[in-house]
Amino acid sequence: MRLTKFEHAGLLLEKDGQKLYVDPGSFTSPLTDTANAVAVVITHEHADHWTPEQLKRVLELSPDAKIFGPEGVATAAADFDITVVHPGDTVEAGPFALRFFGGRHAVIHESIPVVDNVGVLINDTLYYAGDSFSVPEGVEVDVLAAPAGAPWMKIAETMDYVLAVKPKRAFPIHEMVLSRAGKDMANGRLAWATEQNGGAFSALEPGDSLDL
Repeated sequence: MRLTKFEHAGLLLEKDGQKLYVDPGSFTSPLTDTANAVAVVITHEHADHWTPEQLKRVLELSPDAKIFGPEGVATAAADFDITVVHPGDTVEAGPFALRFFGGRHAVIHESIPVVDNVGVLINDTLYYAGDSFSVPEGVEVDVLAAPAGAPWMKIAETMDYVLAVKPKRAFPIHEMVLSRAGKDMANGRLAWATEQNGGAFSALEPGDSLDL
């Protein structure tokens, strides 16, 4: 399985000639070459994790692709056929096995509603919690997508999260709200946290790939 990181929260997984997209939102460049997509996972309803335009780009070339997301996504994306998933659910899409965790977005501020959010474990290898620090209990995580910057977090929280998950490998995600200096600082902190339990950190940039 091959992972390609896009800007911010967008990911592409490829296996056996088929594709799975995760959270292609407003900070992610317009998707291209979306043929052979079997599914899109949207962790929650915020625009930096999905847009109608990005979904249409997938469905234009892969009309049978399924879209998975929590109930909040089904409401926000009512013009699309959303398969609602909940924490504890396991589904398959082509060569991809998806297990869902969590349930709620991290708190941004008491004035802002907390929305539905699911983390996803893909092929028992890659874990991405969306906008949360949900730890997949009972799972040994091979590769962790670790948030680098957001209104709902500080880097110390992500460091503690990485220390709790103990991934063998990690890379930064959710970083487009940071300056170049901010990205470099976050990468240094996340590398330290990953290495405390013997893991390796890859400072992936948009367009970079990793074999899983």
